[in-house]
Amino acid sequence: MLNPNLEQIQLNTEEYQRYSRHLILPEVGLDGQKRLKAAKVLCIGTGGLGSPLLLYLAAAGIGNIGIVDFDIVDHSNLQRQVIHGTSWVGKPKIESAKNRIHEINPHCQVDLYETRLSSENALDILKSYDVVVDGTDNFPTRYLVNDACVLLNKPNVYGSIFRFEGQATVFNYEGGPNYRDLYPEPPPPGMVPSCAEGGVLGILPGMIGVIQATETIKIVLGEGTTLSGRLLLYNSLDMTFRELKLRPNPVRPVIEKLIDYEQFCGIPQAKAQEAESKMAIPEMTVQDLKQLLDSGADDFVLVDVRNPHEYEIAKIPGSVLVPLPDIEQGSGVEKVKELMNGHRLIAHCKMGGRSAKALGILKENGIEGTNLKGGITAWSQEIDSSVPQY
Repeated sequence: MLNPNLEQIQLNTEEYQRYSRHLILPEVGLDGQKRLKAAKVLCIGTGGLGSPLLLYLAAAGIGNIGIVDFDIVDHSNLQRQVIHGTSWVGKPKIESAKNRIHEINPHCQVDLYETRLSSENALDILKSYDVVVDGTDNFPTRYLVNDACVLLNKPNVYGSIFRFEGQATVFNYEGGPNYRDLYPEPPPPGMVPSCAEGGVLGILPGMIGVIQATETIKIVLGEGTTLSGRLLLYNSLDMTFRELKLRPNPVRPVIEKLIDYEQFCGIPQAKAQEAESKMAIPEMTVQDLKQLLDSGADDFVLVDVRNPHEYEIAKIPGSVLVPLPDIEQGSGVEKVKELMNGHRLIAHCKMGGRSAKALGILKENGIEGTNLKGGITAWSQEIDSSVPQY
């Protein structure tokens, strides 16, 4: 529970009107609204989770909101990142978010940190805030936010999303567990696909982000029972909620300082292995492929290793679908052999990663091939803009 000096906090006439539905709630009232106005909340990220979170924190009357982000608005964000609009495409997300927040509530002070959160700046950025809300989508930053919150004794309101499922809890609050009690070790790099690879239902982050906003406001007010010690699991397809109990691990390592979180999550080694793997597999550019197609050559087969529903969205002329899961399971290897029939193999996916993996598996089975650099995304950007990007 936060303890501001409420006698120094005043609401003006317009704020009494704005927050009238809060003021008549006994659990909020005038003192509670003053607590919200005095509160300082830091949101890491203005993406899918950060968007609804920031909208509702501003509307509720949080007096000072900090935002950490270094990305720009992209068309692909607009399906779920509802704080941004079409007119902001190509511009910094934090500026877009600040503009929208002030449209909702001009009384809210917004502090911007247009930078990547790192071990060098995290403690300085987090230290002046009462509550930290994690709206990130990668493991190194989640561990960094957790450890910084532990060192500074700050509540960490956590949420994550993938495809149709999400989860939320509150870490490091009133002696409760922290993120390392849920995930002592990060998963191997690449095991958990990003939303760009695996997709996400656009409505899903709205649900989880609103839960994060709710927990933040409860912490500020000192009312209700938070999710500390409970992991809330949400499945949007089944419309079900489940809870798992979380407890502090008595033998967990003591967090004494911030570390290199990319190293901790194995990213440098994974990148080195990926680079080494790619070096072993020849690549060609989309310009090379276009020249080959335009020449009328028929001594090659172009294999698309994406999933069937992606193939329905967009395809390169003449490509044949053999999904990566089929190649991993073996049936796709035989299909590729049949397709080749003495021809050379060119493989592609959305951006080049999955096709490189597929070619690695095929190479182990005695099949050599060439990877299309940048995949169908590069084809759309550089060769044929009529091919949809997704």
